[in-house]
Amino acid sequence: MISPEEYIEQRLSDQISWYDRKSSTNQRWFKRLRFAEIVAAAIIPFLSGFAGDSLPIKLAIGALGVLVAVIASLLGLLQLQEHWIEYRATAEALKTEKFLFLTQTEPYDKDDAFHLLVQRVEALLSKENAEWTQSMMKPSKEEKPG
Repeated sequence: MISPEEYIEQRLSDQISWYDRKSSTNQRWFKRLRFAEIVAAAIIPFLSGFAGDSLPIKLAIGALGVLVAVIASLLGLLQLQEHWIEYRATAEALKTEKFLFLTQTEPYDKDDAFHLLVQRVEALLSKENAEWTQSMMKPSKEEKPG
């Protein structure tokens, strides 16, 4: 049998850390890619004013257009913003459960508090895993028939 302290350390705190790291990573990558997309898209009209007969500028405009399209596709495919928000919500929900338990605040103010903690935490994790699986299986907006 696992003690409440072991469960909190080995399972709950570990999952909080994992979701926190994944949320931060997804947030960073989303913001980096979105920033690059915005900058590349903004440079295209600027360079267009200087293009004239300049092949290098025309090539740069074309390359920037490709870059914008690739970044937009990656953002849709990787769903970084969605994952960032979902992971953050799960991390915060797990933290709430942990602190309610540690402070013996309702619903953890009864004799079966540890069992209730395990049930609620595992339900949160199962729900997150099911939602992740569902999001990986559904076609993206671009793939859905019109």
